[in-house]
Amino acid sequence: MSPNDRIFLIELKVSCIIGIFPWERKRKQPVLIDLDFPIDNRGSAKRDRIEDAVDYKRIAKSVIRFVEASRFQLLETLAERLSGFLLENFPIEQIHLKVSKPGAIRVSRNVVLEIVR
Repeated sequence: MSPNDRIFLIELKVSCIIGIFPWERKRKQPVLIDLDFPIDNRGSAKRDRIEDAVDYKRIAKSVIRFVEASRFQLLETLAERLSGFLLENFPIEQIHLKVSKPGAIRVSRNVVLEIVR
């Protein structure tokens, strides 16, 4: 695999139940998902066929479905479970994932959790 080839999905905006407070358990809140992962782009670029590529649209739709259906209390749990889901269901071997919860802290624009698996 060429380690310099990567796919980035940046700021997928998804609403879900996330948080520890009672009001957070009743109302969906926005989270932003960033992910990137290494790929070997040479084969798909050479043949110019989606069948030979990592289908990032399918990955994005799967991320959206997974997050919308989730009801975790912690960003840490969401990030860990989402990374496991992606590694199990797509032809990727490593993932760099950020989960952001804008407005989680009143005096901060955003809270971001970042993991690499």
